[in-house]
This record gives sequence, C-alpha cells and structure tokens, in this order.
Amino acid sequence: MTAAVARRSPRFVLSCIAIGLIAGLLSGLFGVGGGTVIVPMLLLLLHFDQRLAAGTSLAAIVPTATVGVVSYAIHGSVAWIPALILAAGAVVGAQIGTWLLARLPQNALRWGFVGFLLVVIVMLFVVVPSRDAELELTWLTGLGLAGLGVFTGIMAGLLGVGGGVIVVPALMFLFGTSDLIAKGTSLLMMIPTAISGTIGNVRRANVDLLAAALIGVAACTTTAVGAWVATLLDPFVSNILFAAFLLFIASQLSVRAWRARRRD
Repeated sequence: MTAAVARRSPRFVLSCIAIGLIAGLLSGLFGVGGGTVIVPMLLLLLHFDQRLAAGTSLAAIVPTATVGVVSYAIHGSVAWIPALILAAGAVVGAQIGTWLLARLPQNALRWGFVGFLLVVIVMLFVVVPSRDAELELTWLTGLGLAGLGVFTGIMAGLLGVGGGVIVVPALMFLFGTSDLIAKGTSLLMMIPTAISGTIGNVRRANVDLLAAALIGVAACTTTAVGAWVATLLDPFVSNILFAAFLLFIASQLSVRAWRARRRD
C-alpha cells in the first residue's frame, strides 16, 4: 500500500475526526487555534512531516476559529476592531519571525518561551480579571495592540506557536479585559492570519486539504460546545484550566529543546 493510499484509509479519516473533535473543544474553551494539539497528533497518529502537519493545522484553524468567533460574539465577547489591529500586527510580525528563523538559535528561543509561559501560569493564579471588564480602544491601547500583534507574529514565525497562548493572557493582564473577551478576540485575530498562511502553504504543497477539511469540520462541531462551557466556568476555574493547558505546551517545547540539545 502506498503512502498516499494509506493516508486515505478509514484509520486516516477516523484519526482526523478525533483530532478535530479534541482541537475544537480546546479552541472554544481557551480561545486558541488548536494547532498545539493538531500538529503533534498529526505527527504521532498519521506520521506527517513537520511542515505538512503545520500547514494542515493552519488550514483547519480557519473554520474552527470562525465558529468560535460566532459563538463568543453571541455573548458579546468579541472586540472587533482590536482583533483586526492584532491581526495586522501579527501578519507583519510573522514575516519578521520567518526572517529571523535562520538567524537566531532555536533552542535558546524555546527555553525563553518556556520561561515566559511559566510566568503566565503563575500570573493566572494571582490575577483573575472581572467578567465585566471590557477593552476600551484609545490611541495608546491601539499602539499596544499593534505591538502585541507584531510580537505574536514573530513568535509564531520563530516557534510555530499559535497566537492564542500569547494574546489571551496578554489581553487579560496588560489590557485588563475579561477572559471571555480575550478568548473571542484572540479567535477573530487568527482568521485572517490563518487564511494568509494557508494560501502560501497551498502554493508550496504544504497542506493536506482532505485532512484539513476533516479536522476543520469535526472541530466545528465541538468549538461551540467549548465556548459555551467557557461562559459557564468561574473565571478562577477557567484560569486554572488555561494554566494546565499552558503547562502542557511548555512541556512540549521543553521536550523539543532537550532533544535538540542532545543532538547538538
């Protein structure tokens, strides 16, 4: 059986659906794209190479984030203009990040980002934003959002880390928004960024369109459920769950950094 045929087997279809269901739930619950789940599971279950897994994940994020935005918007938990400012900054930052990719030591960056995540995890237990807090747009906050978007894009380009793990805590701690607005705004920010990246990946044949479609459609069925659960959770409980999710991501990056160090 060829690799192409193996990828279209019933196991392939069921694996994609399972990946999508899990990623969609986490996307809606935490306001992330789901790439931190999709990429490692594609590598593990379907033996995709890193580039194909990343490109397929980015394409699957488009419908997933769209459903998440609609779900949060129903509850009035999306800051539309700030999300567009973040997205514009992220597009610029991603170009800088990919340029820096060949010029900076990856392992040092991984350990640095792990340290950043650990600080965020601690802050999640110290600062619990009010559910009534909103994001007021001024010239100062606009500049801050643009800077945050650029930083998010740079980290995405350097490490392949989705924007949600940076944007959601930053909006809560630096801009004082509620956790729900932070999550809804983060999901909206991802859509134009993911579309732009997917167009480039399709041109470079770095996307398995069938896998992306299966994962994206499956994720859409659970994203709304995750967003609904997020509205029911106490803000502190939500912070604890998000901290556990960030700890999972930090452990992933630590393992990659450790393996790279051993290879070197």
